[in-house]
Amino acid sequence: MRADMLNSLLSQLNSSSTDIEASAIISTDGLIIASLLPASMDEDRVGAMSAAMLSLGDRTAQELARGTMEQVLVKGDKGFVLMTYAGENAVLTVLTRPGAKLGLVFLDVKRTAQEVARMVG
Repeated sequence: MRADMLNSLLSQLNSSSTDIEASAIISTDGLIIASLLPASMDEDRVGAMSAAMLSLGDRTAQELARGTMEQVLVKGDKGFVLMTYAGENAVLTVLTRPGAKLGLVFLDVKRTAQEVARMVG
C-alpha cells in the first residue's frame, strides 16, 4: 500500500513538469524505496550514487560551515540531478532535461519531498 502511494507521488511529480525525466525515493543508506526510472537505468546504481553524493554533501556542508545540507545539485550537459532530503531517512532524487526551469522543479520537488517525509518518516 505504501509503495503504491509513493509511486503515485512520483508519477504526479514526473507529470508536473516536462523538464522532469525520472525520479526515485531512496533510503539514506542507498536502497530504492520507490522509483520511476527509465528501464535502461540501473536502480541499484542510482541508489548507491545518491547515498554517496549525500554523504559527501553532508560532509562538505559541515566542513565549510554551511549548516545542515538540504540539497545536492549536479549539472551535466545532458541535464541535472537534484537530490533533496525527504525526512530523516529518505532522499528524493530527480533527473531533469538540460535547460530545465529549475525554480519550478525546486518547487515541485520540495512539495513532493514534504509528502514523502510524512509517509516515510
